[in-house]
Amino acid sequence: MDTIFVTGFPGFLGSRLVPRILARRPDARAVCLVQPKFDALAKARVEELVAHEPALAGRIECVAGDLTAADLDLAGRAEIMAQTTEVWHLGAVYDLGVAREVGMAVNVEGTRNVLRFAADCPGLQRHHYVSTCYVSGHHCGPFKETDLDVGQGFNNYYEETKFLAEVEVAKARDGGMPTTVYRPSVVVGDSHTGETQKFDGPYFVLQWLLRQPQSFAVVPVIGDPRKTRFNMVPSDFVIDAIDQLAASTTSLGVTYQLADPRPLTIEELIVEMCRVTSRRAVRVPMPQRLTTWALANIGPLERFMRIPASAVAYFVHPTHYDTTNAGRDLEGSGVTCPPVASYLPHLVEFMEAHADADVGAMV
Repeated sequence: MDTIFVTGFPGFLGSRLVPRILARRPDARAVCLVQPKFDALAKARVEELVAHEPALAGRIECVAGDLTAADLDLAGRAEIMAQTTEVWHLGAVYDLGVAREVGMAVNVEGTRNVLRFAADCPGLQRHHYVSTCYVSGHHCGPFKETDLDVGQGFNNYYEETKFLAEVEVAKARDGGMPTTVYRPSVVVGDSHTGETQKFDGPYFVLQWLLRQPQSFAVVPVIGDPRKTRFNMVPSDFVIDAIDQLAASTTSLGVTYQLADPRPLTIEELIVEMCRVTSRRAVRVPMPQRLTTWALANIGPLERFMRIPASAVAYFVHPTHYDTTNAGRDLEGSGVTCPPVASYLPHLVEFMEAHADADVGAMV
């Protein structure tokens, strides 16, 4: 039986992609690399998946390992490599506030270690890598799917280490590894149910609005909200798009930016957020540097607003993400990014009903 090797399980993306992958490959099993501290969670997740889809029974195996170890601390490594035909590298630290040391160890060295593993698989047919649109850093202007190193600077170590990791992936791809790269923008909950396991990004603003009176909700505004756009995509679009693209031979060697091709401006997003939270916004212009400094250094302010300093830069983000490859190769599949206004109410409904759903980053 062929083996599909997966990192990032039992994370949100991995837990939803593994059943899709196995549905396309009835002749295969998934071997999921799991940190020992997440072993119980991973086994519980497998039980949930099998209960929902009995055909998965016996086809998902969790093996202990560590991305940061050169050999992945993987028992039976040689045997697993001999049977592996696909490698899915989903594991990373998805945290804007990650320390550089941690980001380098998990995102960069972890990616190098998985690439080394993939290169040693004699039957490898495809390597799938999940990156992020924000390898762009704070590049000003359009950022194409073929772009990577454009001399950009970075807002934080998350962006920098994901960029450095994708540089390693690009080197392996250029050296002949059969690779497809997926770059989501800011991922939010399911467009139909609102389900998510992490409330960050736009959720910070939604929560701030909901803590204020309906008739007078103060909204700090950075820069010109009519010119800056905020790109976010629902998780089901990302999962559907990756599943669709991964099944196609045309995606070999291609990078896809899974972003909203028509993102709202900050002003338009404020209007929509106020609509779904029934708030009347009072916009208060604020300088970016002062706002960032205050949130980072004045403890009572950060605790009061519950908006981390690291989030501020994304509300004055100067980059526009081109989605030509994704639009072309998803055309006719029925997989499209829905407009924000159609799913924002579901995000708020889930957030209000599941305040304890925010499990944060799995590190």
